[in-house]
Amino acid sequence: MSRARGVAAGGGPRYVSLCPSITHALFELGVGDRVVGATKFCVAPEEPLARVPRVGGTKDPRLDEIAALAPDLVFMNEEENRREDFDALRDRGLRVHRSMPRRVGDVAGMLRSFGAATGAAARADALAARVEEAAREASSAAAGRPRVPFVALVWRKPWMAASDDTFLSAVLEAAGGRNAVSADGGRYPALTSERIAALAPARVFLPSEPFPFGPRHVLELAEQTRIDPSRFVLCDGRALTWHGPLTAAALRSARDWFRPGDDLDRAATTRP
Repeated sequence: MSRARGVAAGGGPRYVSLCPSITHALFELGVGDRVVGATKFCVAPEEPLARVPRVGGTKDPRLDEIAALAPDLVFMNEEENRREDFDALRDRGLRVHRSMPRRVGDVAGMLRSFGAATGAAARADALAARVEEAAREASSAAAGRPRVPFVALVWRKPWMAASDDTFLSAVLEAAGGRNAVSADGGRYPALTSERIAALAPARVFLPSEPFPFGPRHVLELAEQTRIDPSRFVLCDGRALTWHGPLTAAALRSARDWFRPGDDLDRAATTRP
């Protein structure tokens, strides 16, 4: 693949992103016109990304094609991407930016690091400030209230949950939740419907990705677990898992999901 394909606008710095959430963040920072390569899973913003060459997946990027694009910087995520690919790109003489936010408090710093790396510091600071403000609002709303036990599923057949060692969980915990699934069984353990019922969650979150949960899955799980359907929440998986500008919206949604109400009053809760 030649350098001519996907040339950055104005001949400026050239970026390749190997993580969907980072790709989205780069466009939000206003440097999307400099993205000359992305993965097949990078889907937002949809229209601008239509012109960007695809260089494989997050776990199997085509390294020779990335090198041929001659990027000034390759963006990677330590969970989404493999260490061996990072090493291989560095061995090819490419500069690589790595990030791995584990808690909500890490997101603002990550965004500011993107801004520093791309010359978009002012825009990055504004986006980071929005996340920080949403985090303060969520923390204030949750203060003094019982922590609400929850289960957040990410897959079906088998049912799999996000443990308390995941970013998805961190967002929900920041808004007043308590993950009933520990990381003792792995970061994304498989659960039986009996186990989900035994955890007695006051909220069961069914995000739209990575598995596309919908209303029929609420009915399926409610029947299997005997958990009241009012405790299930169909939610935007992209907002919950794409650490970056979307985290502010996810925190505000989570604040509402844990707002006291009749269904939570009926559910078992525990003090922090």
